Amino acid sequence: MNQLSITTTQNVNINFTAASVGDRIIGQLLDTLVKIAYMISISYVLDFTGANKYLNFEDTWSTVAIMILIFSPAIVYSLVQESLWEGQTIGKKLMKMKVIKIDGYQAGFGDYLIRWLFRTIDVLIGSGIIGIIFIATNKKSQRLGDIAAGTAVISLKNKININHTILQELQEDYVPVYPEVIKLSDNDMRIIKDTFESCLKSKDYVTISKMRKKIIDVTGLKYDSNTDVEFVRTVLKDYNFYTRNM
Repeated sequence: MNQLSITTTQNVNINFTAASVGDRIIGQLLDTLVKIAYMISISYVLDFTGANKYLNFEDTWSTVAIMILIFSPAIVYSLVQESLWEGQTIGKKLMKMKVIKIDGYQAGFGDYLIRWLFRTIDVLIGSGIIGIIFIATNKKSQRLGDIAAGTAVISLKNKININHTILQELQEDYVPVYPEVIKLSDNDMRIIKDTFESCLKSKDYVTISKMRKKIIDVTGLKYDSNTDVEFVRTVLKDYNFYTRNM
């Protein structure tokens, strides 16, 4: 797997592992199965209720337009899913992948839209051969749509047991607060944890406050009303949660 080393505007290096070609193909196949299941279900409902007989207009274009409208959720599936799930679809979530900007920040709707528009070239033409070639030959494992949008698909699989390095116990019903912490690497979190624990022992709350500001700058987290200590502790727990459950 290719390693992505991203330097943010704050000159902080964030390391990611690019999702492999195999994982991306399997993720795409899983998403395709979801779309096929939707289309079969809708077709069955139309047939079972007899509604399909009302969809045959004398004007062929009207019939086509209605069918496109009915099956539009399958057409815009990846665009809607990635926008709502911050760079993930059902397939990507199952394969533990997500879309990010190559500057390390969260991609936006415009980025997802560009990726979706380029799917015609990357995925549909030649049964995905073009996209596979670009991913396999690009240093950042980007397909054409990723290059155009300035994005990359990263793997969230964690080869290191983070529980051994981040000693934050989680309750079974723990609810994470900051999904953006995934932008940080294991090494970042070990440094944060070690510095945090050292500052707590020495009661160095000034450094903890600076640490909070740096984490917010790097990840794009929204500032909240929690104390600096509560904030950093929650960041550690959230990273533990996501790397263990995603």
